[in-house]
Amino acid sequence: MPELPEVETIKNTLKRFVVGKTIKEVTVHWPNIIKVPDDIQQFKTLLNGETIHDIHRKGKFLLFELDEYILVSHLRMEGKYNVYDCAKPVKKHTHVIFTFTNNEELRYNDVRKFGTMHLIPKGKELEQKPLNQLGPDPFEAAFTLDYFYEKLQKTTRVIKAVLLDQTVLAGLGNIYVDETLFKAKVHPLKQANKLTKKEAEAIRKEAISILREAVHLGGTTIRSYVNSQGDMGMFQQELYVYGQENKPCKICGTEIEKMKVSGRGTHICPNCQCENRVNEKED
Repeated sequence: MPELPEVETIKNTLKRFVVGKTIKEVTVHWPNIIKVPDDIQQFKTLLNGETIHDIHRKGKFLLFELDEYILVSHLRMEGKYNVYDCAKPVKKHTHVIFTFTNNEELRYNDVRKFGTMHLIPKGKELEQKPLNQLGPDPFEAAFTLDYFYEKLQKTTRVIKAVLLDQTVLAGLGNIYVDETLFKAKVHPLKQANKLTKKEAEAIRKEAISILREAVHLGGTTIRSYVNSQGDMGMFQQELYVYGQENKPCKICGTEIEKMKVSGRGTHICPNCQCENRVNEKED
């Protein structure tokens, strides 16, 4: 699943191709992707004549800013956007097509069909699902140490589970949680409420730093991720633990291990993160 850096990269790329363009027609081949409104014809009608003025990001969500609406899009596992000339053949698994007045099309392709779209009146997008359920974005001022430490103190879940919880912190996924905890020298099985404030600050700082670097490098290409121009992200060359099992740690040389934490494949250096090893315990 694309995480914050990948979605940020997609946003920045798409802006160059769709901002300022006006929607003439919308075609929906897989209605289940459209969550709001629940009437597909209404979804298409409301978008007719709307111009894309900007694209924003909140956690892992793309927000297309239109005249009267915000189109909130989640790519889930395999969702991709590309811009084509109208005459170009439509690829298999293309489920939503936004045709512009200049005879170009923004096409949404999703092999697994897990992606979602919500069309919400502008100004109301943060007041209802899905965005009203999100915690602060790591790059937002609201992600303070006091906020983060208070959240940690209120749960006995292991720290990896908390960092994956989008209601606590929006945007982090499996890759960047593993990398963050390694850099912070915190074991993923440590209970959140047993973390010291110093450890919480280390996690916070490393999360922000790693995400900024990943955005700079265009995200991490694992399996099928590419940006909207078909380019691969390059942060995978900077990974310390994720996907590095059985390889020596770049810091101490100890073999990287893979384990299950909260049902997710998790990568650690048993030496660099050893002092925080505990038994998994969840709420």
